[in-house]
Amino acid sequence: MNARVLLLLFCLVSLNFQLAHAQNQAIIRKVAMPSPISFFDLTYTQSWAAHPTRTADAWDEVHAVATLQGIVNRDAPRLYLRAISNPEGGNISVDDWWLAHLQAPGAWLEKRPVEVVSDFDSLVRRFQQFVQGLVVYDGNVPATSCLASTIAGVDNLIAVRYDARPDSLFRHLQMLGLPVKVWLVHQDGSPLFTGKGVIPDINQPSTGSAKNDAYRWAIARYIETGHVNTQALAYYIDAAWLRNPHASIFWNHTLTNHDYFVARGAFFFDLSPWEDEPATDDPAQPIGTDLATLKLMLAAVARRNAGQQLTHVGGFTPWAFKYTDAVGGKHGGVATEWKFSEILTAYNCYLDADALGLGAMANASFFAHQPLPQYPTEHALNLADYTTAQGVAAKHYVTFYVGDYDSAAWMYQMLPSIWEDPKRGAVPMGWAFNPNLAERFPAAFWYTRQTRSANDVFMAGDSGAGYVNPSLLESPRPNGLPSATALWEAHCRRWYSQFGLGITGFVIDGNAPPMPNNVLNAYARFSPLGTVAQKVPERSLHNGMPLIRMSDDLDSSPQKAAQQILHRLDGPAPSFHIFRAILKRPSWYAEVMANVQAGRDDIAVVDPYTFMALLKRDEEHKQ
Repeated sequence: MNARVLLLLFCLVSLNFQLAHAQNQAIIRKVAMPSPISFFDLTYTQSWAAHPTRTADAWDEVHAVATLQGIVNRDAPRLYLRAISNPEGGNISVDDWWLAHLQAPGAWLEKRPVEVVSDFDSLVRRFQQFVQGLVVYDGNVPATSCLASTIAGVDNLIAVRYDARPDSLFRHLQMLGLPVKVWLVHQDGSPLFTGKGVIPDINQPSTGSAKNDAYRWAIARYIETGHVNTQALAYYIDAAWLRNPHASIFWNHTLTNHDYFVARGAFFFDLSPWEDEPATDDPAQPIGTDLATLKLMLAAVARRNAGQQLTHVGGFTPWAFKYTDAVGGKHGGVATEWKFSEILTAYNCYLDADALGLGAMANASFFAHQPLPQYPTEHALNLADYTTAQGVAAKHYVTFYVGDYDSAAWMYQMLPSIWEDPKRGAVPMGWAFNPNLAERFPAAFWYTRQTRSANDVFMAGDSGAGYVNPSLLESPRPNGLPSATALWEAHCRRWYSQFGLGITGFVIDGNAPPMPNNVLNAYARFSPLGTVAQKVPERSLHNGMPLIRMSDDLDSSPQKAAQQILHRLDGPAPSFHIFRAILKRPSWYAEVMANVQAGRDDIAVVDPYTFMALLKRDEEHKQ
């Protein structure tokens, strides 16, 4: 082989190598290049709602976008909305605030560029390949809007209200090329569900309520057949919002909350929990019909789950609009909350309580994709400062349950202002974040752990990894279901392990009985460093777990709160007192303790882990 042939072969090999290397680099660059986040500003709908003639248009557009977003973000975080601003939190754009932090150097979205989508039509066209068409509901039977969100998640459809006007969104979406796949109203606009005769398709007699007929139809068609995901339910107001949209601020239509539950294929509902009056939004129904349908739905979910899993329920009683004395019902808001929680717990559900007026949340289907590490175990900060050879130093020990963070929506709306308070870190604070909220909003857990001070400590809120009445998990149960205590323990253990938690800061019993031994034994295993409750002894140990009764709720000026605390500290020392406050800022706590400790060296404010360890040591010393 002569030199020219060798040279030619060498050049060919070298060229092939360079081409292959270039192709590989192109592949690497293609894979590594982050796809842009599509950003859509939905705030124009709020200005529409200020005009009575456009309120329905605002509802329609938000509902359509929310269901689209849930579909688009199901398997990846693609679409991000600007929607909610919170007057209580400084009136900032909540969505802009969280996105900015998530795009900071080293953060999850640092390398994701953002592309602004200019208008609604462009948004639909950009993601049209993700959807199969439309599900059309009946504004005159408001419950069908919840059915539409359910079906949107199951069949990848955009939900839209029937509206015969030529310029309606219903007409416009069809002009954009989206066919109607499911009709929840007759095509001429007359109702499919009438509250009379036989319920369509399922051959059951009418309940006497079009609202409840719609739900009975959906239960039979979607829950009992296994078409929905029974690990999740969504309790948000239906299109009856349109009858009284100004009962609360605009975003409390909570349509932006739908995206996450659409992504998960959840069943949506809006029903009253009361057996002694008709639902306030459906006064002609036979008394207790809503409750009967609610229990029918929950029983169907429990059967599908077959005792193998709990169900996450997002949402809350829409008390400003329905079901309470705020709108002519018999029962107050708290009583309605407790009643609803009792019913949910009895059917193995836990609540992610998006309560008004902070119930609105956007972008949960996007946030849910953020990965989180397993965090180190929380521990006592300064235990040695208060222990003696004889037990515990003779002081009055105070700790704070910093709540209420049993709702992803509340964390999303309020942390941007409360967490950023300049006095955070001045006093020890037990931030009571329900760990299961990371299902919808991992960003809150990432950000607070990234930026915590030495005095910021984390524990679980009520009643652990979700809001339940724990005694109602235990047999015997009125509905005949077996005990779900073991399911609850496994569920909480998973979340407590994820976030290094050892304390349950508050168990809400509501109207339920006190926790029996089997339930307390479970708490002693997954929450071994301490539990705070209502219907327990003032202080004790249960299988080595410190157990203490909540002292007081504080909800007043720092000066009055300080007097309330001091009133509790009149007895002999050592004494132990945990106080709960809701959505108070660190500067408020700092001022409270400045007033409490003025001229007193026998009062110590400590973190919850130090508090519980001292309580345990004192109890053991007494035995």
